Amino acid sequence: VQLQASGGGLVQAGDSLLLSCAATGPAFDTYHIGWLRQAPGKEREFVAAILRNGGYRYYADSVRGRFTISRDNVKNTVYLQMNSLKIEDAAVYYCAARSLMGGYNMAASYGYWGQGTQVTVSS
Repeated sequence: VQLQASGGGLVQAGDSLLLSCAATGPAFDTYHIGWLRQAPGKEREFVAAILRNGGYRYYADSVRGRFTISRDNVKNTVYLQMNSLKIEDAAVYYCAARSLMGGYNMAASYGYWGQGTQVTVSS
């Protein structure tokens, strides 16, 4: 599966952004999808994940209640709706796919990665 993230940009604190992750290749609905982010000088960290059938969703504590992950298996796309953005949300956001159910919050569990989309939040 190949992934392409889009939708990043420059916003002010408190604004919203919708990130999209478009997938190409067969059997998209067999992959669990995650969003992870990496800020300068920091390690890549888990943001949100959704199981292949959309039945379960997981969030990092830092974004729970503000971010929503969803997927459309007909359109082969996963979304990350980000509301009430904070300065500390600024990072490059990556979508990634994995086959196994476990390890959703670990970057090492993802075998396929998109190229990343930059999110910048100004005060």
